[in-house]
Amino acid sequence: MTKKSHTSTPAYQQLKEHVLHMIEAEKWRGGDMIPPEEQLAKEFGLSRMTVNRAMRELVTERVLMRIRGSGTYVADTRYQSTLIEVRSIAEEIKSRGDKYSSKLLMLQQTDDPAVLQALELPPDGPAYHSRIVHFENDVPIQLEDRHVNGLVFPEYIDQKFDRETPNEYMTGIAPAQGVEYWVTARQAPAFVRQALKMAIGEPCLVLHRRTRVRGKIATDVVLWHPASRYQLSGKF
Repeated sequence: MTKKSHTSTPAYQQLKEHVLHMIEAEKWRGGDMIPPEEQLAKEFGLSRMTVNRAMRELVTERVLMRIRGSGTYVADTRYQSTLIEVRSIAEEIKSRGDKYSSKLLMLQQTDDPAVLQALELPPDGPAYHSRIVHFENDVPIQLEDRHVNGLVFPEYIDQKFDRETPNEYMTGIAPAQGVEYWVTARQAPAFVRQALKMAIGEPCLVLHRRTRVRGKIATDVVLWHPASRYQLSGKF
């Protein structure tokens, strides 16, 4: 992008193309912080509104990601195809042609020391805790028990999750740059059994997943599935 272009291409689109060129040329790599909007506006002689529109569209397109209080970064897509893909349960259900629905059971701030330690947060956090039941054709197939780093997702506590899942919400803001997970078979505690309408003694398939964004633990989630209604599969 030239600093004072006279082409008919809108200025915000020219800036988007400049950002894409910098990424394709590997001058900006996944995880790199890009210059702040004020600097880009001054460098290219654009209004802050124009720069902001370009950045917002690139975030929506998942080329960039914003972390509140930190800056705007080039999205790192290296983890989009792991053995256990970080995928929305709603997308998974709809891909089978089935009906998806959910129920938010809990969304609150927590000061549990074990949670703060797991998220590598200081004693004052902030950390958030949510529980959501996900249904396929009105049958409960997953209980999502999630703890979230409030420094990475400060507005998580204000969400209703009636139109998008936590996974969809967080991926739209700051896609995971690192993932670790554990899979076990366990007996369901009472709160899981009740939420998933399971018989006493029925085992669960449990996926424990932790994601990182910009070197910070962003979320720690345990996904409970009734073994009689769910199977874990993948391809590589």
